Amino acid sequence: MKILETRWAFCLLTTVLILPLNALAAASADDGNVVNAPPAIAPLEEDYGIEIKSGEELYLPEPEVPDVSGYSRDAIEAKLAGRQDSAPNVTVERMGGVSALGDFVDEGRAREWVIRQFSHPQAIMVNSGKVTLEDVYRQVNDRRYMEQVGDGTYIIRLPLAVKQEATLVLRDETLRLSEERGSFIANDGWLFAIDSKIIGWREEANGPATFQKKSNFRPFYVGWGGSENFILGTTMANLGYLQSKSYGFTVAQYSEYDNARLQRSAPHAWLVESTFEDLYYGFYCYEAEDVAIVDNVYRDNIVYGIDPHDYSSRLLIANNEVYGTREKHGIIISREVNNSWIVGNRSYDNGLSGIVLDRQSSNNVVANNVSYDNQGDGIGLYESPDNLLWGNRLMNNLRNGIRVRNSSNVNVYHNVAVLNGTWGIYGQLKDLSATDRNFKEDFYSYEVSMNVVGGELASNASGPLSTDNPAYIAIYDVGMRFPRSDVGIHFEGVLGKYQMQIFDALRNQGRAVFIEPTAVVSGQVTQAEN
Repeated sequence: MKILETRWAFCLLTTVLILPLNALAAASADDGNVVNAPPAIAPLEEDYGIEIKSGEELYLPEPEVPDVSGYSRDAIEAKLAGRQDSAPNVTVERMGGVSALGDFVDEGRAREWVIRQFSHPQAIMVNSGKVTLEDVYRQVNDRRYMEQVGDGTYIIRLPLAVKQEATLVLRDETLRLSEERGSFIANDGWLFAIDSKIIGWREEANGPATFQKKSNFRPFYVGWGGSENFILGTTMANLGYLQSKSYGFTVAQYSEYDNARLQRSAPHAWLVESTFEDLYYGFYCYEAEDVAIVDNVYRDNIVYGIDPHDYSSRLLIANNEVYGTREKHGIIISREVNNSWIVGNRSYDNGLSGIVLDRQSSNNVVANNVSYDNQGDGIGLYESPDNLLWGNRLMNNLRNGIRVRNSSNVNVYHNVAVLNGTWGIYGQLKDLSATDRNFKEDFYSYEVSMNVVGGELASNASGPLSTDNPAYIAIYDVGMRFPRSDVGIHFEGVLGKYQMQIFDALRNQGRAVFIEPTAVVSGQVTQAEN
């Protein structure tokens, strides 16, 4: 650790001494809340040195991950049993003034429901009690708003809101949400869906509301701040479109303005042994905590399979099968999603990458996943430092097995990357100044650094390992075999400069290679500067 502390102190000192004053000013200027990108400055190839020594200091124990057995059928049934049995109270009321519905009637969105309901927007309110779908049907008692269309199958033609102290239970039932009439579910209390189906329904076609285009309304589910959401053995399908909090299945905190009044805790959710299909986003969250997504299938969703977002923490994404995402990634966490676990998942045949960490998502463990046949990378880290990739298998992805972009202090341990379309592992520096990125909200460092320990990098089209000029890279006990290039296994850039020493240290001496510049010049934007 002393070596690392010395390294960072030296980096900071040389940055202050070498960066021009106007570059520092540009990095921290806040002119009308605009912050510039960090300068695209990195060490030169001739600045680097190599050290060969024991790999003992690179040792890390296998990461500890949460026990997934706690997220079980019995545990969810126990949560339900703990809810107080009290008389159901359900009414049909106007949507205005209801916290759970406020986002959908403010800022002009009420028009959507005026058009679909042909009147002032109304909703079914589950006000209090432990309430079943049959209770809702009996108390609504109006076929215009809710109809039983078969044994255990209902269709609702209004939004359905579960208020703060209420509990709604679906068990062995099918709930169809009418697309034409603007139905959706907003949970502000407790909701349990057990061995059921929640389906977006196109009444005109008497069938599911399959995706047509992103701007077209489709029913959706949202659990708000303070809500508890339990989905067990349930299918959720044909939900979501491109509107805020309307993406498909969402758990989200209220806006800062609303929550100053409401004072709600972070929303929670357990999604267990369920299937999510043809959702605009299979899962999305905002400022959520302690969410468990365990043993589910996410298939054929539109933009993302699993997409935890902004400032969420302590998430467990474990043992899921995620495939067929049409546009982008199978699993992505983005914008300071921290202190979470992505473990034991299979992510394949997705429109871009299998697993992605994005926009300053840090202190996460990505372990024992299998990511293959994706149209991007197996695993991609984008502007996300201080993460551990452990024991993953990345196979036959169109681009890289693992990409580490503008991310520092990344530990890449015991991973297997084979048959990928470019590099097994690729460290990338990329200047984002020409993008529309908000550099105050999505700050980053123009820097890449990593420890690569153990595992196997074999038969990747461009080679086993490459990196743009790094702040540092350490390599130890990494197998590199079966080159696909006619020139055999080879490195480029800084690694190419020391290719013979690297091979000798790894193969013949069984020692570690440490490569870093004798002077480091990096451009950084930090929260403190903003």
